[in-house]
Amino acid sequence: MCAFDAAARKVWGGQAVAYATSFAAVCAYPVEELLDAAAVRAGVRLLDAGTGSGNVAAAACARDARVAAVDAAPDMVRLAADAAPRADVAVAALPSLPFADAVFDVVTANFVLDHVGWPRRCAAELARVARPGGRIALTLWPVPAGAGHALLGRATRAAGVSRPAHRPVLPPETDFPRTEQGVTELLRAAGLATSSCRTISWSHRTTTQEWWRWAEAGVGFNGHLIATQPAETRVAIRRQFELLAARFTDPDGRIALPHQALLATATVPDRPV
Repeated sequence: MCAFDAAARKVWGGQAVAYATSFAAVCAYPVEELLDAAAVRAGVRLLDAGTGSGNVAAAACARDARVAAVDAAPDMVRLAADAAPRADVAVAALPSLPFADAVFDVVTANFVLDHVGWPRRCAAELARVARPGGRIALTLWPVPAGAGHALLGRATRAAGVSRPAHRPVLPPETDFPRTEQGVTELLRAAGLATSSCRTISWSHRTTTQEWWRWAEAGVGFNGHLIATQPAETRVAIRRQFELLAARFTDPDGRIALPHQALLATATVPDRPV
């Protein structure tokens, strides 16, 4: 396991329930579009890599697909198994999946390549387990992020808190541009054909209290950073958060946070490309 993966596991460790009852709702928005893009229907053999709390697996089962799902975190696997009881759910992690070559008709990865240390290897591994003519469908957060997705990070920086120097970053030779073109090129480099990527947008409606509660509980990187700050620093971050969130407040007092995602699909060629 590389340093980046180890740091990601530390951030997300023990957060399955908190994630499932908070930010998982944001990650669930593209699920139906993701499955539509991969033409998921009854009888399709589907692998959902990095399934998290199981939103994609459950939605694929509702379409009568034959679903396998894996995640690196045992507590996430337990939640996914409850969410999708007809799926075969197990603990496993990219870039080494416990499946033979060319097993699945469709492989999905919903906001997974954002959290891996070897995204190029991981994309190639997704391609390896899909059959010739099969499809890969994935989502990622773009850079720059949507205004709502970036809110907590902006508040943290406005309070004078910077990214910890010890947190690993991807070296340039393993990273890729988080843009439509960058994702398309990543998939082509993995040996996939007819790859395409488009940007989808939505707004997540919540309250400042709810959004802050789960951030302060340590969910995700920004949440983990906030939760590990001294009490007075957390107060300063919350003050900035509430100031910045004001622009997203609806007349009913709730906030509508704009989000964007990159939705990419590709086909496994009959022959190497």
